[in-house]
Amino acid sequence: MNLRLPRFIQTNPSLALFALLATALSGFGQTFFISIFGSSLRDTFELSNATYGTYYSLATLGSALVLVRLGTIVDRWSLANTITLALGLLGTSALLLGTAWHWLLLIPGFFLGRLGGQGMMTHIGFTAASRYFDRDRGKIMALTVSGLPLSEALLPAAGGLILAAWGWRSPWLLAAAFLLVLALPLMRWLARDARHPREFRATGHEDGAETTGFTRRQALRDPGLYMALPGALAVPFTVTAILFHQTAIAEIRGWPLEHIALAFSGYALGHFLMLFVAGPLVDRIGARRSLVIGLYPMVAGLLVMAMTHASWTPFLYLALTGMSQGFAGTAGNALWPERYGVAHIGAIRSLAQAAMVLSTSASPVLAGLALDAGMTPSGLGITLAGATVAASLLLLLAPERPRTVSPSA
Repeated sequence: MNLRLPRFIQTNPSLALFALLATALSGFGQTFFISIFGSSLRDTFELSNATYGTYYSLATLGSALVLVRLGTIVDRWSLANTITLALGLLGTSALLLGTAWHWLLLIPGFFLGRLGGQGMMTHIGFTAASRYFDRDRGKIMALTVSGLPLSEALLPAAGGLILAAWGWRSPWLLAAAFLLVLALPLMRWLARDARHPREFRATGHEDGAETTGFTRRQALRDPGLYMALPGALAVPFTVTAILFHQTAIAEIRGWPLEHIALAFSGYALGHFLMLFVAGPLVDRIGARRSLVIGLYPMVAGLLVMAMTHASWTPFLYLALTGMSQGFAGTAGNALWPERYGVAHIGAIRSLAQAAMVLSTSASPVLAGLALDAGMTPSGLGITLAGATVAASLLLLLAPERPRTVSPSA
């Protein structure tokens, strides 16, 4: 029996796999993996929760600021060289954390992990999907996004098992060996035939598609950018706030913590299944309108959280939130090439990626301050739902695409 790849993958199977693996490998620098070592790191270095959280937040903020500049290299370097840098940062982070003998080494370890993982690896994966796949962009974005739930399903479980068997340093050392010895050669091989980014500015795509696009400076002068950005950030901002404080919300509501753990399976399932809906929808009606639609399952989930206190509530609102996560990853990342073209997509995406990292750094703090000030989970849910609706309306009113590209400045 012959296995036929979908048409959008047949365009370039190696780069389709490259984009998928780039987002999956970013998991080594994502909070869902790093968080399983929190208790071990705090106990080893005698850190309080607040101190440990501060170091992590500072490292995340620093990585976002550096990413604004560093992210532009994907428009100047070959794909093989950019992935080498990103995996080098991520592997060095794992080595630092695995061999740390003093708490001071946690800060550069976290910084390099957040920059190389959540920052550069996802940035490179989505930029490759944007640049090398003109047709069926929604579907290739959905495939690329699927690397994240794949990583969420595998890395924390594997890291937890190794931690339990051999201590907290072993997972980091094994991760460093995997990233530098296995993943790096594989990713360079997959990127071997990728066209250099400068060719897109010079000649255009092989299929003759138009490559004229905005520079980052031109995009920053587009008022529509500031109307679209809140909609693109609404899901990561809200999801991070809710998930980070999930145990606190459960305690206030009297929900057993094991219910929350089980409810995350619904979140992951909603996230994964919605990728199959979001990709074709983006190709049919465009990224902007698809993203508007995709925000409303999360709005419904937040209202469920606000209005119901039953034991089944977390199962429903987390599943609905996961659905919006699937939409946001697909439509949100397709929004920028659709709006600004691909000639300078790396520089523009690095700005959006840095804004996302900054928003996910701020949201747990803001939500925590609100809860400490006496806001109930109901009040938090309604506030976040209202902000998401406002962001969706701004996005809906934003022009589809700026009409002209002014000369580069």
